[in-house]
Order: sequence, then C-alpha cells, then structure tokens
Amino acid sequence: MHGNRRQFLTYGGLALGSVLISRGIIAKSQAIANSAPTALNAPAPGETRLVVISDLNSAYGSTDYLSQVKRAIALIPDWQPDLVLCAGDMVAGQKSSLTPAQLTSMWQAFERYIAQPLRQANIPFAFTLGNHDASGSLRNGQYAFAADRQAASQYWRNPAHTPTLDFVDRRHFPFYYSFTQDNIFYSVWDASTARISPAQLAWIEASLASDQAQRSRLRFALGHLSLYPVASGSRSEPGNYLHDGDRLQALLEKYNVHTYISGHQHAYYPAHRGQLELLHTGALGDGPRSLVQGNLSPYRSLTMIDIPRGGTNLRYTTYNMDRLTVVDHGTLPGSLNTPRGYLQRRDLRAT
Repeated sequence: MHGNRRQFLTYGGLALGSVLISRGIIAKSQAIANSAPTALNAPAPGETRLVVISDLNSAYGSTDYLSQVKRAIALIPDWQPDLVLCAGDMVAGQKSSLTPAQLTSMWQAFERYIAQPLRQANIPFAFTLGNHDASGSLRNGQYAFAADRQAASQYWRNPAHTPTLDFVDRRHFPFYYSFTQDNIFYSVWDASTARISPAQLAWIEASLASDQAQRSRLRFALGHLSLYPVASGSRSEPGNYLHDGDRLQALLEKYNVHTYISGHQHAYYPAHRGQLELLHTGALGDGPRSLVQGNLSPYRSLTMIDIPRGGTNLRYTTYNMDRLTVVDHGTLPGSLNTPRGYLQRRDLRAT
C-alpha cells in the first residue's frame, strides 16, 4: 500500500507541477512537487512515516499563515508521509470579540493553505484541537468559547473536510476520537484546557483497553497540552500543561502507550519519563519559545518520525524551518528539570 501511494506522489507529482513559494500561495491546480532544499533532504523512508506539526497560527483572527508554515506544507509531499499529525492551534481563536464570520474565515484560510494542499496530495491528516481552535475552558458551567467550538465542529464535520481516516470511535469527533493506521492505534484527546473531564478520561481508558488498541503494534496519544512544561516563561505556569499529569502518565503506561504527542509549549523537546516517550512538538507558526533550561534561541520546527517495520525504536528528524536545517539533537539539553518533574532526552534513554 505504501509503495503504490508513494509512487503516485513521486511520479504523479512530477507531472502535475510546482509550488509558488515566493508568493506564499499554493496554486490550487498544482501538486506540491518541488524538491526539498539540500538541507531538508528526507531520510530513507521506514515502513511508516509521520510528519508532526503544531501551533500553526498567527495573531488573533488571522486568515493568513507565516512563510515557514506555507513552506512546510509545500515540502511535506516530497517526504511522502503516510500521515500528517497536527498537535493543535490550527487557527487563532480564543478571543471573545471574534465574530462567527471571523471564525468561519479563519477555518476557510486553514482549508486553503493547509488542509486542501495535503488532501490534494493524497496525504491523510489527523489533528487534536488546541485552545485557539476550540477551547474547552468553562465559565459558570458553560463553554467560555462556545462559538469557537461550534465553528470548529462545523468545519470538521463537513464531509468535504472530514479526514479520510480509519476511525474506531468518532462519536465525539472532532473533539476526541480514535483511529488506526498501519496497525498503529491513535487516541486523540480534547486537551485544549488543563483539565481532562471525567467523562473523557473514562473514554480514554476504555479506548486504550480495547482489544483493537491492545492488538495494535503501537499506541500513540495526541493532545494539545503537554503532561510536562518544557518551555520558559508563562508556558511553565499551571494552566499551560495538563493537571494530574502523574495520573495521566500512569494511565498511558498501564496500556503500553508508546508516545504522547503534544503542542502548546512552542518549544521542541523529545523526551521520556518512566516507560513513556513524550514529543513536545515545536511551533511552526508565530511565537516559538526557548526551553525552560539551556541557551538555545527559539526556532520554528516540525518533526518527521520514521517507524521501522516490526520495531519500536522510532527515528526522529526535526527541521528548523527558520534556517532550513536539520536539528542536531545533541544541541538540546540532555535533561530538563521542569516545574512538574525531571525529563530526559529520548535518545539518552537506557535500552
């Protein structure tokens, strides 16, 4: 299956045209087929390849995306991923003065610049909703940003926009759901706020305990807020990472989840703690941040994950999209002492 699809992307793409990056516009009638810059040549594909992006948005209400975001979307088809995962904040809501028309316009811009090009390239797309997409924060028992959640639901429940995924449970889509691909089980959470509701927590455990999840060769969980804060400044304050992180980690470990993938921190750090790997996806859009420790300057990034056949030793290739270079993991701190506990860089994990 992978070979046929990748051949289609390679040969079909060459026949269909190129990308107009200089104007920041991906022509609707053209496939994304330019070769990646030398610094971004992709490694040889494994059995399953994921591209993980996060935090694509700009200023509140924005209907455009930074050049780094557009460049990333233009380059992704050349890497021939089996799936693109987005860890949230695809649009720039969570502001009460935004009108329903403005919310709709933001999702139309997302469709134009992000979703449609990937769909035209025949690349499946899965996502978790971020606080700027559809915040689940409550005020007097009601959703504080109900209009945001309605706009997100209307966009994603439109049959023209619903991802072509092998859903296991989509009753609560687009807020939380599960699907499988290549015998990998994905549990997607509504982690747009710091608290996971009891109802959702029960759903998470039931889905991870299911026969289908446990028969899968790997299990991943995807949520916007992280279990641990890795970025400096306000991102390390309570409310910017999940409450009850130890309980959530224990739940993930109980059901042998390999990796929890998150966004929101706006700083890239691949970590592990206990038996769980943690991908803190860097921001691709506005506002990249420094890590809570170390002296690295902030940068925009995306991460490619190659999953070998029959193995669990994932290979990460992360790109600095400001400089168009591969991130040297040796330049990242070997460990972080976060306000919630100690994390070690994933490649230093004892085997």
